[in-house]
Amino acid sequence: MRRNSSSPPVWWFRPRQRRSPPAAPDRCAGPRRVSPRQRRASPKRRSTDAPPVIEATLTGFLTSISLILAIGAQNAFVLRQGLARSHVFAVCLTCALSDAILITLGVAGFGVVVAAYPSLPRIMVWAGAAFLLFYGATRFHAAWKGHAGIDLSGKAAPQRLGTVLATCLALTWLNPHVYLDTFGLIGAVSTGFAGAVKTGFAIGAVTASFVFFFSLGYGARLLTPIMQSARSWVVLDILIGLVMWALAVGLVLSH
Repeated sequence: MRRNSSSPPVWWFRPRQRRSPPAAPDRCAGPRRVSPRQRRASPKRRSTDAPPVIEATLTGFLTSISLILAIGAQNAFVLRQGLARSHVFAVCLTCALSDAILITLGVAGFGVVVAAYPSLPRIMVWAGAAFLLFYGATRFHAAWKGHAGIDLSGKAAPQRLGTVLATCLALTWLNPHVYLDTFGLIGAVSTGFAGAVKTGFAIGAVTASFVFFFSLGYGARLLTPIMQSARSWVVLDILIGLVMWALAVGLVLSH
């Protein structure tokens, strides 16, 4: 049977479906899922906080520089070599590298070595005190003889590099305060970090040592006009000797 051409089509009688409004978001529901495409399209928020590695590096730098700034045998020797302009680079590099080794060992965990050898700290104390007394006596002797002054014009005979480095290494490695600062204090602070953050702390502490010793060695030249007279060297040597003996007595009394 043919359909009449004047009759309306079938879809004419279908009612239009009304679209329901979007449902309100349920606050009790879980987090909304985001597709990977939406994640790439959404802008990333920049964090205003510093990365943990940078914070640890600054902490290591400030901790190390605050400990090195204290007047000690090593600093006094570097200051004297800087004033005399004698093997300044070698002395500064030796002190900085020695501190870098000690700081690395302290961060890595020197407490294990001390636990294995309990008598090691006492041996270090007595050996360091003996050397500090000897070095202080040499400074008092130089001041008493009146030959403490050093020619800062560069015409004096240069000191032997081996003798200078031997004294520098002895003042560094026979000084128990160095082990206390690096193994005890810096090592204790480093226990609050782990992984790459702990490595950043060690890098900051080592950097502080390099900055301090090279600044002290080459910055001592600014005191050259004051240290032209022999009397100034006598006063400096007396002060250095007093510091050496005070450190030695403090070591013995503290243990």
